[in-house]
Amino acid sequence: MKSVLIVGAGGFIGGFIARKALEAGFETTVGVRASTSRRYLSDPRLHFLEFDYDDPAQVARTLAEAPSGPWTYIIYNLGATKCANFPDFNRINFQYLRTFGTALKEVDRVPEKFLYVSSLSAIGPGDETGYEPISEQMTPRPNTRYGLSKVKAEQWLETLSGLPWIIFRPTGVYGPHEQDYLMMIKSIDRHFDFGVGMRKQLLTFIYVEDLVQAMFMALERAPIHRRYNISEPRSYTQKEFRRIVCRELGRSAVVPLRMPLWVVKPVCWVAQKVALFSGKASTLNLDKYNILRQRNWQCTTDAATRDFGFTAPTSLAEGIRRTVAAYRRRD
Repeated sequence: MKSVLIVGAGGFIGGFIARKALEAGFETTVGVRASTSRRYLSDPRLHFLEFDYDDPAQVARTLAEAPSGPWTYIIYNLGATKCANFPDFNRINFQYLRTFGTALKEVDRVPEKFLYVSSLSAIGPGDETGYEPISEQMTPRPNTRYGLSKVKAEQWLETLSGLPWIIFRPTGVYGPHEQDYLMMIKSIDRHFDFGVGMRKQLLTFIYVEDLVQAMFMALERAPIHRRYNISEPRSYTQKEFRRIVCRELGRSAVVPLRMPLWVVKPVCWVAQKVALFSGKASTLNLDKYNILRQRNWQCTTDAATRDFGFTAPTSLAEGIRRTVAAYRRRD
């Protein structure tokens, strides 16, 4: 039986990875912290490992003593997308990966393949004049602390000899249990659609189950030491997104509100200061502002199709239908 260790399994995406691994017949181990919610990790077939990523010796000892290891594959999904303290991006997204990867080699637990989940934000702003799609070959120019921490992690993997890595750079991931896009759906459900910036913006999406499907296809088929953009192979405007959500919600009267960037930036600045004072991460901050103002999120997806046969099967319309259905069930 093939086996997989999912690091960072407690979040939105992690629960879907664990479920898919079990469905595919993998002996499945999930790596979590002591404080991690196990809401979506309730299947009794799962094996658990608890890591303290701030303690390199504990990470190494846990890997060495794990009764379920060594594993055929490791999916490293651990990361923070928003932090009250910006230095925490570096600590969680870069230093924790370095600790984990170093420990893998020290205790001889290197898998056949190691899939690292990065982000399209690692590239930074794309072409906002001709709207050329972002490709895997573009030189990263991240303009957020989040994106910079992801690039540092990617570059560190390159320097670690003997680790058969594959890097995924997914675009915006949505689906049941995800919170940021759910906020947008709830807003439209209340008859308001908030957009940012006056120039054309092209958005890309990947439904969570499609992303997870791509992970297992890559582990089985993709060559190592490659990077892949993971997205539905088309882009959408904010207006198209709104129309799709309205149709699924049955909302005909929705007011589109476009907020200029000069209004949004001070709001994000204030929210960031409040988060720093309270110690609770905010959805709005200056990192988020830079993401919101980016006009071109189109990206090439040909490499994933060529190397391991993946083309996202779920359109935004179908993915939103499933997401809205889950939202209604929960309410």
